[in-house]
Amino acid sequence: MSYNVGDAVAVSTIEEAPIAVVAEGEAAKKIEGRSPWVLAWRRLRRDRAAMIALGVIGLIVLMALFAPAIAAVLGHGVYQQFRGTNPAGLTPLGQPVGPSSTFWMGTDDQGRDIFVRIAYGARISLFVGVVATAVTVAGGLVLGLAAGYFGGIVDSLIARFFDWLLAVPFLLLAISLISVVTVHPIGPLRPGLPVVIVVLGFFGWAAVGRIVRGQVLSIREREYIEAARALGARPWRIMFIDIAPNLLAQLIVYSTLLIPVTIVGEASLSFLGVGILPPTADWGEMISTSQNYYLYGSWWYLVFPSLALLITTLAFNIFGDGVRDAFDPRGDLFV
Repeated sequence: MSYNVGDAVAVSTIEEAPIAVVAEGEAAKKIEGRSPWVLAWRRLRRDRAAMIALGVIGLIVLMALFAPAIAAVLGHGVYQQFRGTNPAGLTPLGQPVGPSSTFWMGTDDQGRDIFVRIAYGARISLFVGVVATAVTVAGGLVLGLAAGYFGGIVDSLIARFFDWLLAVPFLLLAISLISVVTVHPIGPLRPGLPVVIVVLGFFGWAAVGRIVRGQVLSIREREYIEAARALGARPWRIMFIDIAPNLLAQLIVYSTLLIPVTIVGEASLSFLGVGILPPTADWGEMISTSQNYYLYGSWWYLVFPSLALLITTLAFNIFGDGVRDAFDPRGDLFV
């Protein structure tokens, strides 16, 4: 009996074909009926680093929410100065006291508990980070939608405004504005938290606006937008009802990466003395004040607020990278 190589290849091909069809069918069933949000969440859950970062963010949020409870349990108020002898928050030479069972992270130059002030400082950092980012995204979304949808003179004017925002030195204008409102408040702008949020939110419009504009230029020519125009929908309705929801994924990704940048910006302003006003607990102000005591051995005064800022920004950045990868359409769909 002769053996034909061609017949063997044909038989093996016939046997493998059903297997390939079954594999494709099983893979298709995995994503059948699932929205891009569900697929993105499944990808994100598989990212171990992003999940760990999310857990760290959750702990920081809990510490900020329960800061008054932490102060009550320890018996140390956020503004309470321990200048006596029981417990002693300062040495006989007036230097901060190091970490102990009474003061877990030591005390600052005023004899206040650093751990309690770090917990309260988390409130300021997270609030500024979230609110200023929301201001940035909202302003950039409106301007980007208008520039991309209307085009023409509107696009040119908004583009020049973005160029001006990118050209102005951020710290110089921030310091100037905060110095002005310290002497003469401008409407609701007051020294401290309000002006910091406005400054940080305002200067981020250009980056968000350019991202939104680029997306709108491609979306506005699609069939469903033409159908909405044909039905008589007004431009602002098309922009916010038909176009804006398609930008949500990109805005979420950018927001997760923008929050740590905003937190660092707020700490930088406080470090320079033009941010959150003392005696409010703030990480940037604590790092700035500690410079005068670090050289004399009070290492805890600099290290612990710096670690709080580092861990917070690092956790948000790692989580933001995970969110970006989860929404990447080039990622693995079969999750």
